[in-house]
Amino acid sequence: MIVVANRISIAKGHEASFEERFRGRAGLVDQSPGFIRNEVLRPIRGQPYIVKTYWKDLQSFEAWTKSESFHKAHADPPPAEMFAGPNVLEIHEVFETTETG
Repeated sequence: MIVVANRISIAKGHEASFEERFRGRAGLVDQSPGFIRNEVLRPIRGQPYIVKTYWKDLQSFEAWTKSESFHKAHADPPPAEMFAGPNVLEIHEVFETTETG
């Protein structure tokens, strides 16, 4: 499994607008082959927000980034002043996981 984390620093005062954009998203990624789930983490202290998507494998994520649905999902970018700095994209492979049941 692959986890893609996009660390997004949001400018003070734009938090509600940023969150509303995610609540109103089209959800196109959810239908992508290999997609498992999406999480948006709100910072409790400091920055950044973290958007995490979970994928069956790296090829599934890469196919999403080249798809028409990806381009549609990112066709209406937020205003530049919403951001406090550049986004940082990280891709990790899950090699171990535990859960309580």
